[in-house]
Amino acid sequence: MSNQFYTYILASHKNGTLYIGVTSDIMKRIYEHKNQLTKGFSSKYGIHDLVYYEIFQDAENAIKREKRLKKYSRAAKIGLIEKENPNWDDLYASII
Repeated sequence: MSNQFYTYILASHKNGTLYIGVTSDIMKRIYEHKNQLTKGFSSKYGIHDLVYYEIFQDAENAIKREKRLKKYSRAAKIGLIEKENPNWDDLYASII
C-alpha cells in the first residue's frame, strides 16, 4: 500500500484568514490545528476549518502544489475553494 500526501487549505471562517499546508497524515495534522497543539500562524489566527484538500501519491508533487498555491492571489485561492466547497464546509468530518 502506498502512502498518500495531502495539500490542504484551512480557513478561520468563510472568506477569513487562510493557511496552506502539506502533510502525509491529514487526520492527525488537522486535529493538531483544531486543538492548537502546535504554536504558529494557524493557532495565532484561529485557523481550523479544513475547506479544501488534494491527494497526491508522492511527497514531491504535494510539496510542489503547496508552493504553487501559496503563490496564488487571494482571489484565486478563494475561487479554488468555492469551486469545490461553495459553502466553505469544514471537511474534517468527511475524512475521519
